[in-house]
Amino acid sequence: MSDHCEISNRSETYADNLTEDDVEPKLKYVRLSNDIKNILSEEAISCIAVHPRFLCLGTHWGRIHMLDHQGNCVHTVINRKENTHILSVNKISVDSRGEQIATCSDDGKVIISGLYTDENNQVLSTGKIIKAVELDPNHNRSGSGKRFIIGDNKLVLYEKTFLKGLKSTILSDSEGQVTAIKWNGQFVAWASSLGIHVYDLNEKCSLGFIQWEEPKDGKLTDYRCNLNWSNATTLLIGWVDTVRICVIRKRNAIEVSTRNLPAHIVDPMSTFQTDFFICGIAPLETNQLVVLGYAKERDSETNKALRPILCVLQYNASDYIEICTDSLSMRGYEEYKCDDYHLDCLIDENQYFIVSPKDVVVANLYETDDRVQWLIEHGKFEQAMDVIATHGGKYSLITVARLYLDHLLSLQQFDEAARLCQRVFGTDKQLWEEEVYKFVKVKQLRSVSSYIPITDACKLNPHVYEMVLYEYLQLDPTGFLQLVKEWPPRLYNTKAVINAVNDHFNKKDANILLEALAILYTHEKEFDRALTMYLKLQHKDVFELITTYNLYGMVKNCIVQLIELDRERAIAMLLKDHIPAEDVVRELEQCEQYLYRFLDAYDKVKSNEKFHWRLVNLYARYEPEKLLSFLKRSNSYPIQEAYDICQGLKFYPEMVYLLDKMGSTREALTIIMHNLQDVPMAIDFCKEHDDMDLWNDLINESVDKPHVMTKLLNSIAGFINPELLVDKIKSGQDIEGLKESVIKMLCGYSLQVSIQEGCNQILGADYFDMHERLVRVQQGALYVTTDHVCGVCRRDIIVKDSMKADIVMFNCRHYFHEPCLLDKYNLDICIVCNTKKMGSAGTF
Repeated sequence: MSDHCEISNRSETYADNLTEDDVEPKLKYVRLSNDIKNILSEEAISCIAVHPRFLCLGTHWGRIHMLDHQGNCVHTVINRKENTHILSVNKISVDSRGEQIATCSDDGKVIISGLYTDENNQVLSTGKIIKAVELDPNHNRSGSGKRFIIGDNKLVLYEKTFLKGLKSTILSDSEGQVTAIKWNGQFVAWASSLGIHVYDLNEKCSLGFIQWEEPKDGKLTDYRCNLNWSNATTLLIGWVDTVRICVIRKRNAIEVSTRNLPAHIVDPMSTFQTDFFICGIAPLETNQLVVLGYAKERDSETNKALRPILCVLQYNASDYIEICTDSLSMRGYEEYKCDDYHLDCLIDENQYFIVSPKDVVVANLYETDDRVQWLIEHGKFEQAMDVIATHGGKYSLITVARLYLDHLLSLQQFDEAARLCQRVFGTDKQLWEEEVYKFVKVKQLRSVSSYIPITDACKLNPHVYEMVLYEYLQLDPTGFLQLVKEWPPRLYNTKAVINAVNDHFNKKDANILLEALAILYTHEKEFDRALTMYLKLQHKDVFELITTYNLYGMVKNCIVQLIELDRERAIAMLLKDHIPAEDVVRELEQCEQYLYRFLDAYDKVKSNEKFHWRLVNLYARYEPEKLLSFLKRSNSYPIQEAYDICQGLKFYPEMVYLLDKMGSTREALTIIMHNLQDVPMAIDFCKEHDDMDLWNDLINESVDKPHVMTKLLNSIAGFINPELLVDKIKSGQDIEGLKESVIKMLCGYSLQVSIQEGCNQILGADYFDMHERLVRVQQGALYVTTDHVCGVCRRDIIVKDSMKADIVMFNCRHYFHEPCLLDKYNLDICIVCNTKKMGSAGTF
């Protein structure tokens, strides 16, 4: 079985304040075991090659081992062979189909072996140290030539021909030893002791040379060059502590034709330096790499090597961001050098094999379930639920939500826990009823009360709502009242809640609990109790209770209390005729001010005047300014009693009006002159009544009062003969403005005379014009047709008869046959019109 590899995450990606455990890992690790344990107990690994169906390990003893991805030996001819090489295996290459394997060694041999047939097997002895060999990815394709490339101090292509056997072609000379080769389609990348070349097999030319900078410590040849292709045109290079990503692109067609250049060119698109030496490089996602690193530092205490690291990097043009970095506990890491480690990968499966002489560890991308598990273990439940919602997996959203709920409750984040319930449980009744008891245990049902479902679509067991109310009742009476107001009574047993309130009633929260009881009794339709409590609390919701449930019959004896609570709302309610006005008046007899307010409002909305007799006294006491207008518009009060009230309170304008109404105009004028001393009012009063006695009284009052005389002179023109007033002026009496007043009076009088004369002339002219028109009309001819009938016999007025009869017509348009008239010689009067006049005169 496979063992998990011990790792530690040491990156602080994206946020400096994150701890190591806060960073979500990208990879998970498993150490290969099974048969590989036996191999590593005797041998040490020198290289690896990975295929989707198997992996090949080369050892320092020169042997090749084939295993599956779980570390079990695969029984093939390769495993049955004795030592393939006599020295360490430097490189293993596998074709794309996984049918041929090429190996090379310091013993100078290159061996190509078939897994299923030995038809194409090759053993090539070069007599030189061979560090790199690469099979054509399409090695077994028909017509491919079974090509492979090796490198010593040259880059040599070998291919099988039909006649000559194995043919070699030197592709390029090398600057020193060829240390690495990677073949991808028509392109071959290879490393020399100075840098990297890219060769185009189709055009049979080099596309360029990338010279590598010598390290500060040591030589470039002290470090292995790591090459990999991430796709058909992108080359990954990791050498010493520098990473370079190159892209092969086509040149411009014009440039190719005019300058005789290759069709392709190698463009570096990103170059950056790392903090460690590079042991292997592989692609991950877009702009991301997996890099196996060897620490530049040594252990401060032992001066031995530190653990190797596997980094996930996101690269830019000239730098990178460290997504995550894992330190790997490879067996014997303290004794190893940089080149003792290897990295190979299965790109399509995002699977990475990390190899040391005594260990093989497989890294895989975190899958959905792995991510969710890690997020749960590190308390990142929100992210875990997001991952599940997006990608699914074996974990259900509800399972994680329940764990998250427990976590929040343990942290006493009760409100957040309640919101989580609403968000995840939704309208799932069963989930709510199961999980709400977790809030009961910590006495935090109050936190969930705002989110607990209360709709008919998801109505929980009444006991749940009662538990919430009970907790509020014990710990938060105000909140209890609020819930009683908000929750519909169908959710819970109101009688049970009423009993609980009565059992826990206390004076400190008496008002709150009484209001809650009033609402609960309303739900139970015990309106008398609810009404009593609202009135006891002086709570204005009593009006809504009365109107909603038509409780007017219950409040006849509580009218005064209702008005004291809210006068405007109470009176508005009483005006709706649900309670007879007589009952209201009788109830308010002892509260005269409330009675006045009610009757005043009642008078504004009702057309009858049955309570006007009471309003006179009430207006006089509480709003005298309204009394006069009331007296003028009403006829339903005893005038003498009203006058006595006004007289007792010295309301002179009201007394004047009432005296005038009773016919005592002269007495009213006396009040105006003596009490009100309002001359314009007195003049207007006399004008209104046009009574000569009133004018005489007013003139007599003005004789000794020059200022009154002046106002009279200015105002009487057209109403009385000015001589009456002028004659009253005493000889030698000093009257200010007399001249102007007399002139004004005379002018006014003269104007009035002129107007009267003009009117008489107009009337005379109109009379004669109308009379002339009448005579002209009456003298005109009258039109007679067969439609007219005789006013006596009722036959047609025009008849065909040998005995011709005359027709008598009157201006009133009545027609008669002359023989039909009784008195032929008295034709001055129409008998029809005369009969009507006589009939009208005889009607009583």
